[in-house]
Amino acid sequence: MTVNLLDLDAASLSAFFAGHGEKPFRARQVLRWVHRFGQGDFDAMTDLARSLREKLKDMAVVLPPAIVADSLAGDGTRKFLFDVGAGNAVESVFIPEDDRGTLCISTQAGCALDCSFCSTGKQGFNRNLTVAEIIGQLWQARRALGAYRHGETQGERVISNVVLMGMGEPLANLDHTVLALRLMLDDNAYGLSRRRVTVSTSGLVPAMDRLRDECPVALAVSLHAPNDRLRDELVPINRKYPLPLLLAACRRYLEKAPRDFVTFEYVMLDGVNDSDGQAEELLALTRDVPCKFNLIPFNPFPGSSYRRSPAPRIRRFAEILMAAGVVTTTRKTRGDDIDAACGQLAGQILDRTKRSTGRTFALQMARHEVAR
Repeated sequence: MTVNLLDLDAASLSAFFAGHGEKPFRARQVLRWVHRFGQGDFDAMTDLARSLREKLKDMAVVLPPAIVADSLAGDGTRKFLFDVGAGNAVESVFIPEDDRGTLCISTQAGCALDCSFCSTGKQGFNRNLTVAEIIGQLWQARRALGAYRHGETQGERVISNVVLMGMGEPLANLDHTVLALRLMLDDNAYGLSRRRVTVSTSGLVPAMDRLRDECPVALAVSLHAPNDRLRDELVPINRKYPLPLLLAACRRYLEKAPRDFVTFEYVMLDGVNDSDGQAEELLALTRDVPCKFNLIPFNPFPGSSYRRSPAPRIRRFAEILMAAGVVTTTRKTRGDDIDAACGQLAGQILDRTKRSTGRTFALQMARHEVAR
């Protein structure tokens, strides 16, 4: 059986080589070739014995999802569309800035959580992405951006930050997400800092605890409401894991997190969750959780009844939070001329939930600055 080496983290790769009678150091060599140098041709792995290279040709491949579209915005934002088979496609977005480059990647084809303000959830869910499909977005983006061709130093990475904030709920695909995270952090692979890799979740409490124990990275939580009544409506998973449970999980997560705060994402919906009173309610709700807020201007989509909060209202909401000493940012629009801004990303899925087979959908993407 042919194995896709992109599906294997360091431990799995070591077990793979041991099972074929090879020494453990071969796994480290191949890990570096595949991930650090972006090499998929076994003949090019010149420090491997020729006999091993021939063996690898028979039993393994390096097969990332194919890039089927690559768009560049005027501000340098770059959007990649990946074919993940069976009529499904997902997108990643690279966001360059002076001090960093952030890649936002997907973990599922579709999403089953059905948040009321999110177009992705309205399109339904097909399946979890494999490890190769998750890490393959990073592998392919690095190749497209020239990181492998020109080489990089620790301080000059083309992609310095990764956020799992594209299509899907990462913690609903936890096993594959953790393996992909381990590759991102592995010094023989991508060598990213835990502080520069961020996972966003809508609040799957047991999975948050598992992530804390198995591979703690920076955490962003899609909050969007200051009380259970409203959050039940906006984020239905709240009915299973209400705010007291979610905030307790945030406090537990910080015990092992690489940062000393959680980022709370908050989409700004006109007349729904953006009043002065609701800002004060948010402060009371989160007073025991070290945090910062990332306010997200809503991007309307067909069929949505919500509207974006006016800019003055967003500024006032932010001022109330900041006056209480809470760091608060408002997401900037990037890449909107190639539909790469928040709520504009479009993939395609064959929806197993039958809600909207074959429709395109918008992705939920959080601002890259949570990966600072």
